[in-house]
Amino acid sequence: MTATTTTVKTMLFDLDGTIMDTNELIIQSFMHALKGIVPPDFNREHIIPSMGQPLTMQMQQFSGREDVADLVAAYREINLKLHDDYVTAFPQVVEVFKRLHEAGIRIGVVTTKMRLTTERGLRFVGLFDYVEPGAIVTIEDVEHPKPHPEPVLKALDVLGADPATTMMVGDSGVDIEAAEAAGVISVGVAWSLKGEEKLKESGARHIIHDMRDLYAFIGLE
Repeated sequence: MTATTTTVKTMLFDLDGTIMDTNELIIQSFMHALKGIVPPDFNREHIIPSMGQPLTMQMQQFSGREDVADLVAAYREINLKLHDDYVTAFPQVVEVFKRLHEAGIRIGVVTTKMRLTTERGLRFVGLFDYVEPGAIVTIEDVEHPKPHPEPVLKALDVLGADPATTMMVGDSGVDIEAAEAAGVISVGVAWSLKGEEKLKESGARHIIHDMRDLYAFIGLE
């Protein structure tokens, strides 16, 4: 990881797999909702590559069906039921959000999740109050989700932020592609289940191995 010469003023974050460890919750929710729909050998390794994509798209991919409303409903039901048992913030995330906020960095969240579980998760792990009011962009707020730039552009608009001084931090290719398409600085997290190389292949300009690595971009140690 190398610091940029640009003064970063705004940081946008993906949610699942980036700032919140919801990986096992997501996997268990899929396994439950797809029971009897997918082959017996279907497992977590089939799920991980598509994590970060919209839920409906994933369900269509896994089931081979066009109408997946029942599967999405089943997923969301078990996801809400298990939420508090599985969800935690990744190491140092709460500390970093607090310090970024105190340093005047404006923080936004750009996710393919629905608003209910996005806000619930952020409140549950103690991050919600550090996010700028109105700067949570969910699947319900856009016509074109990531990897389309629309969600990132919407966050920039809400914050009145300059793409050149904004970072988008994420754990999947869709985050990196959306960031680059919107003209912001893309940052991948090395703790992504998809692996650091996948993020580099997607065009990530920087890779961080610890959330505190972000301090270097704003002159903090």
